[in-house]
Amino acid sequence: MSNGDDEPDDDAAETGGASADELETRLDEAADTLEAAETEADLDEVETTLDDVEADLEAADLPEPDEDDEDAEDPREELESRLSDLRDDLESQRGPYADDVIDILDAAQGTVTDSEWTEAGEPDAHDAVDAFLAASEEYVDHDADAGSDLDAAADALGTVADAIESADLDADEDAETIAGLLETAETLEDALEAAEVWDDLTVQEQLDVKGFYDVLTNENRKDFPAEWNAAKIHAKEGNLDIVLFALETLGSEYMEEYIIDIFYHLGSEAEPAFDVMNQRAQKRDKGPIKVLGKIGDERATETLHDFIDGDGDPALQKVTLRSLGSIGSEESVQPVANRLDADNAEIRSSAARALGMLGDTRAVAPLADVLESDESDEVRASAAWALRQIGTEDALDEAAKYTDDRAYLVQAEAEKASGA
Repeated sequence: MSNGDDEPDDDAAETGGASADELETRLDEAADTLEAAETEADLDEVETTLDDVEADLEAADLPEPDEDDEDAEDPREELESRLSDLRDDLESQRGPYADDVIDILDAAQGTVTDSEWTEAGEPDAHDAVDAFLAASEEYVDHDADAGSDLDAAADALGTVADAIESADLDADEDAETIAGLLETAETLEDALEAAEVWDDLTVQEQLDVKGFYDVLTNENRKDFPAEWNAAKIHAKEGNLDIVLFALETLGSEYMEEYIIDIFYHLGSEAEPAFDVMNQRAQKRDKGPIKVLGKIGDERATETLHDFIDGDGDPALQKVTLRSLGSIGSEESVQPVANRLDADNAEIRSSAARALGMLGDTRAVAPLADVLESDESDEVRASAAWALRQIGTEDALDEAAKYTDDRAYLVQAEAEKASGA
């Protein structure tokens, strides 16, 4: 801004005209003040000074370093670096504050309640809270009690945090109290970190703690790997929860395929595995989709119907169609029948057979159309087979029309229908 003549505004001249030496001097003074600071008010004064220096540095017209001289110093860069260092020193000299303690206790509450403790780690975590409660009583009044379980222990930490907040501790006047509380809180933090959680164990240790290997004896340990035989024995004894735990824990593709195959052969007895298999099936994993068909739970149809639309992965569609046929939900009749028009003959054939497994009479007409006009004899044979599975008089009559068909597979199915 101009004041009416050619002279610059005083404020602008004062700010814009700061030299590197002047700014350096002010930073020296701020450093001396910081070293002598004893209270939060002193530190606030230093922060204000640094803010002013930063503003003046941004506005200062400082000389640029000589681009042709690699060793040339950049005064702005040096001042900015020193300013940053002083801010770091300022922050390290502040506090501690009561809020620092409360933040640690809030985090510790989450650790206590959310961690998956081992059998050994749980009592260690509880003891750590007990020790903190006893030590913190020296600095703040509270009636917190860790009780007998970790939920009560977590609540107790919240009680202490509330007591600290209510005490309204001052960073200057109550510095020793805050420092003592901070030390006890950090000790709690370290003790909880040291207590054992599941992630600290190896996979084999986790399985061992769960009793996965307990079913193995000298006689049945001969199968390799040991997990292979243990999973088979647990499944046979109906201990599917521990088999599912092994499935989620082992992380081996070989063991995953093996355990899923175990569930497949269990058939409807694998019902306890439904949720896990349904979740895995949503990733278009063919193994779990096959298991869902064997379990036969109609809840799976909502997931599986999505996998037979369009002309995507033919292998996935065929597996899904077979599973839908095995589940036998009437809700699947129309979605499956829609696949009789698929471009891929194998998918059309699988859809026809799935309709036969579903056994719904609504499928008789579309199957009869396929038997009459589909260009693939294999698909037509599947349609004839499906009509036989439905087994009503109308269905058998439609299939029996083709006893002298050109294709042997169709003819064979028609003769069986005629005999029925």
